[in-house]
Amino acid sequence: MGENRELKFALERHWRGEIGADELEKTGYDLRVRHWELQRAAGLDFVTVGDFAFYDQMANHIQLLGCEPARFGFLGDEPELSRYFTLARGVAREGDEKSRPALEMTKWFDTNYHYLVPEFSADTNFALASERIFTELAEARRLGHPVKAVLIGPLTFLWLGKEKTPGFSRLDLLEKLLPVYRKILARLCAEGADWVQIDEPILGLDLPSSWQQAFEPAYHRLASANAQVLLATYFSPLKENFNLACRLPVAGLHIDAVRAPEDALTAADWLPAHRVLSLGLIDGRNVWRADLDRILDFLRFERFAKLREIWLAPSCSLLHVPFCAAAEKALDGQLRSWLSFAVEKLQELQALKNAAQENVEGEALAARFPLFAQSRAVRQSRKDSPRVHAPEVAARLAALPADIDRRKSSYPVRRAAQDARFSLPLLPTTTIGSFPQTAAVRALRAAFRGGKTNLAEYTAALQEKIRETVAIQEELGLDVLVHGEAERNDMVEYFGEQLAGFAFTANGWVQSYGSRCVKPPILYGDVSRPRPMTVEWSRFAQGLTEKPMKGMLTGPVTILQWSFVRDDQPRATTAEQIALAIRDEVVDLEKAGIGIIQIDEPAIREGLPPRREYWGEYLAWATRVFRVAASGVQDATQIHTHMCYSEFHDILPEIASMDADVITIETSRSDMELLRAFGNFHYPNAIGPGVYDIHSPRVPPVAEIEALLTKALSVIPAERLWVNPDCGLKTRDWPETKAALANMVEAARRLRGGGK
Repeated sequence: MGENRELKFALERHWRGEIGADELEKTGYDLRVRHWELQRAAGLDFVTVGDFAFYDQMANHIQLLGCEPARFGFLGDEPELSRYFTLARGVAREGDEKSRPALEMTKWFDTNYHYLVPEFSADTNFALASERIFTELAEARRLGHPVKAVLIGPLTFLWLGKEKTPGFSRLDLLEKLLPVYRKILARLCAEGADWVQIDEPILGLDLPSSWQQAFEPAYHRLASANAQVLLATYFSPLKENFNLACRLPVAGLHIDAVRAPEDALTAADWLPAHRVLSLGLIDGRNVWRADLDRILDFLRFERFAKLREIWLAPSCSLLHVPFCAAAEKALDGQLRSWLSFAVEKLQELQALKNAAQENVEGEALAARFPLFAQSRAVRQSRKDSPRVHAPEVAARLAALPADIDRRKSSYPVRRAAQDARFSLPLLPTTTIGSFPQTAAVRALRAAFRGGKTNLAEYTAALQEKIRETVAIQEELGLDVLVHGEAERNDMVEYFGEQLAGFAFTANGWVQSYGSRCVKPPILYGDVSRPRPMTVEWSRFAQGLTEKPMKGMLTGPVTILQWSFVRDDQPRATTAEQIALAIRDEVVDLEKAGIGIIQIDEPAIREGLPPRREYWGEYLAWATRVFRVAASGVQDATQIHTHMCYSEFHDILPEIASMDADVITIETSRSDMELLRAFGNFHYPNAIGPGVYDIHSPRVPPVAEIEALLTKALSVIPAERLWVNPDCGLKTRDWPETKAALANMVEAARRLRGGGK
């Protein structure tokens, strides 16, 4: 994205028609040049080519491999970049047969990054169809950089896609795909790439035997391209795939030594001495300064000595951390000294490399390399800081009753009380929470933060925005309203700013998808709620309407997952602290007369460890902390939760155990496929399947929404079915939002029997 999100703003200007493709391409080029220079200046031996994307690296590969889905109807003469953004964002023309929804989007393993899902059928073909990676290789070489190109591996590419037609396995496409990969490898090698990194992170998953068995023959075929291949895995231990990874005919193997240190040690024994072992020693997923002494001790294990060459690297892509901690001048010096963002992680790599090449230890090491001295000081500073450890929080956790996570009554009893209270129609309509954050709204918040307007003026202006939002919803005919969240910058940051134990950066952005960036809080200490956070906004909004007004909260697991979390205690302990803070807010909302409270947990699924054997422990505490947050209310208070862009079919018992009265989920991009799993499971509570995709500017026709709802009614009884978009509407414009919601409400009315 760039140090100041230059790519984000260029993308959005391009989509608005304010700049052409040439100017957007120039922004991309300038960023690549700048970032390659940072890598070389930090002492890296290679710069990486192929990791830049205007939207998503998986989308890059869809074009590189010539497998754009036929449903988009491309003729072949459209500009590549135009087709690329059509894949990512869809195309909307009311009543036009060329209207197409975007590719489905889902989470990249257990991160908060979303990728575009390739679509495969038995007729899918592949061809080398894009020059982009070769152009970028030439750019880097013209600047004098030694280059390591990077590709997503063929098996990972297929695994992360999905079959769009029944009756075949996407693994069957491997035979068609491998010749294209071989051609790409040969050409990268011929055009000057010193190495090609092939990412196969699915080797850290529980793979079916057919996928495991496909690796060796596939990589033997790729070996004929004579490229220097570094096979890269990350995010998870290899376990039963370890032997397989070490046998593959590649020149080197990258191991995530942060998440799988034992794999790194075992690889030193198993790999032939002539192969490179790349050790991912610097955490690419978190922001704390590395313990350089501990890492150096690890590097000095005798088991590594027999290898000819060891590389030092981050554990994974630095996509997942902010740009530069040193630039965060608004943070106090102590906290800033604890942090390491992408730029600092390169410096840590350089310090490790230099120290590993010299035989010095102890005080001599700290004197010779200042980063080692700083690393030691940081460890002691965090350990001793009263900002980190709050005795009253620990005391509250210790005193919790055993039934703190249980509602007073079962769902059928609660539902009867809620039906009597709200008298909602069949297929009640609502939204997920946020409404468009216009430039005027963002300017209002910026003016308040910058001291250009006082609290009274700011509050009055936001109240006017809430009035407008409530009036629009009543005009549209929605049944359950929201206040629109104009006061919120981000669904996690907003709460973290009001909770003890969190700190915030000015520019600590990371990419979530496309041009969408988030600024995760830094959760450094014990968590508590000093005062109510949302009550007055919700109370004001409820006073404007006779219809139910949802109180909107972010759940404890999502706050945890979407923050950079302290690494000095178990994540479960930190999650429980957050849950108690949210519980306090839920109880106060109920006291203020708010009868429907939504506790969003879109990150439940992404918190799953990649390995299934660790799921049980995680799901036990993750679902429990949701119940802790939600269970302090009376039966007639309705608890909603929202989860988006995830697969739930294999954790439905645990989702049901959260015992939310209503769950809303993403289903539109997957054509209600996810809902079928809830139906087959006989999900017992109410459910709202998203009926249109908010990540695209496309306005869905009434008939399309009606068709999706008809599918939903085939698996969920009407009395337990809600109608809503896939997700919040923060990133959309008002005209398309009104049009889409009007169509949604009309579709619900028709299915109730009250349509035109």
